[in-house]
Amino acid sequence: MPRRIAVPVLVLIAAVVGTVWYLRREQRPPFFTGFVEGEERIIRSEVSGRVVEMPYGEGDRVPANAVVAVLDDRDMQARIRSKEEELAVLDADLRTQAERITLVESTWQRDVSAREADVRQAQSAAGVAARTLTREQELVTTGASTAQLLDDTRARADQARSALDRARELLARTRAEERTIDVARHERAALQQRRDLALAQLAELKVTLSKYVIHTPPADTVVQTQFIWPGELAQPGTAILAVLDPRDKYVQIYVPVADVARLHVGQRVAIELDSQPGRRVPGEISFIADQANFTPEKIETRSDRMGQVYRAKVRILEQVERFQPGTEGNVYLVPDGERVPTAPGTG
Repeated sequence: MPRRIAVPVLVLIAAVVGTVWYLRREQRPPFFTGFVEGEERIIRSEVSGRVVEMPYGEGDRVPANAVVAVLDDRDMQARIRSKEEELAVLDADLRTQAERITLVESTWQRDVSAREADVRQAQSAAGVAARTLTREQELVTTGASTAQLLDDTRARADQARSALDRARELLARTRAEERTIDVARHERAALQQRRDLALAQLAELKVTLSKYVIHTPPADTVVQTQFIWPGELAQPGTAILAVLDPRDKYVQIYVPVADVARLHVGQRVAIELDSQPGRRVPGEISFIADQANFTPEKIETRSDRMGQVYRAKVRILEQVERFQPGTEGNVYLVPDGERVPTAPGTG
């Protein structure tokens, strides 16, 4: 009789324990497993040059905007000096051309004034000669003068008209010489364009020269990988260093299709590392993929590997330094308005 009673009791106890375990499992806050990652930035060379100096190596902390590599820039310095000499020659040519234009303009203006005076004088002489010829013709008609005097007066009038024509022709030629001034001005404009182009090329060379000194981003970082060493040749696009911002880390998780509706960007969550159970820090969902993909192999349970998932990023908001890339942990969903739970004594 005692044995028959003991068997149902054991079955009942097992059923109660199973029920409690099941209820506790169902009441456990929903979570997703992921790995800590960092925003690694690859610093690359934009120019060709042999590496002269690299002050930082793997594991070193690097201040914001620090110099992490210096390339040999002697060839670029020589090109800059050559372009500066070209600019100096162009500046000298521009000054000479400006002086030439000023001299030609002043000489031409004086010549035009003199020719205009000659024309006015010739016009006056031609007018006097024409009036004298008219009076002499009237005198010959009345018999008060001779034909000889009339011929002499007519010859002087013809000479005066010829002198006026020559003066006008010389004035026209002198005025036409203004074209020479226009040509000189065009030459000066061409020199100015060449100077502007050389100046722009010099500015471009100086910008390129600045790229021979390679800096880190405007944030404190830590060198993760050194790809090149002093003495080696860097080409455009060559990786120099890989750096990581120690304050910019996240946990990348994969959310099953059935659970993705429970997440939204900006949602607060709690992050707990496997290496530090019970210690949780706040996080925030910063990214959820628009398209699902096949579940990665690192999702551990068979049920999680069924179907597809959405990739999501959870930004770590506090105690970022203690989260090392590659560390595995869980991301727990926190009900709206509820404080992120932490282990006793961790704050």
